[in-house]
Amino acid sequence: MTTLGIIGAGNIGSQVARAAIGAGYDVVIANSRGPETLAGLVEELGPRARAATAAEAGAAGDVVVVTVPLHAIEKLPVEPLAGKIVLDTNNYYWERDGRIPALENGETTTSQLLQEHLPTSQVVKAFNHIPAADITTDTAPAGTPGRRALAVSSDHPEAVAFATRLYDELGFDAVDVSPLSESWRVERDRPAYVVRQSAAELRENLDRASRLP
Repeated sequence: MTTLGIIGAGNIGSQVARAAIGAGYDVVIANSRGPETLAGLVEELGPRARAATAAEAGAAGDVVVVTVPLHAIEKLPVEPLAGKIVLDTNNYYWERDGRIPALENGETTTSQLLQEHLPTSQVVKAFNHIPAADITTDTAPAGTPGRRALAVSSDHPEAVAFATRLYDELGFDAVDVSPLSESWRVERDRPAYVVRQSAAELRENLDRASRLP
């Protein structure tokens, strides 16, 4: 069974952990404050979860979820994530991250910045445009009319395939927005951002997006 390393134990990270464990995955989760501060979360998650440092979570994960603030990606360990699929949940909040001209001018995307930091990893955009609480509550079996859809975007087909399968296992349809340079279409302030949408509605919202909101 696949082990997910999760770097970042905030709202999204903890919810992905809950959902993944419910689907049968093992989880190794880390935050910036140390494994001992995650005792309560790990107790809640149960025997399939354990706490670790970021480097340990990266090394333990067959696939790694990075869900830290954008301004903190430069601190992420590179070597433990080498050669691995890395799911990136990040969004750019200038109020938190400071102004980043390359993003504001439409020259790059948040996930491309992470891919640059992790050049030997296969970065894939995932879980960035859904409220955290909905990850475990707004789910449905495959084929359900109106099933919620989430976008996936990567330069690596293997990463797209894994994220698509994970979405399905957790109860979501997937819409491919590859390559990674197109992932701006689901970033903050675009029509697809944090709204509930089916696959058809998501495709419509992706088409409506403007490069510079």
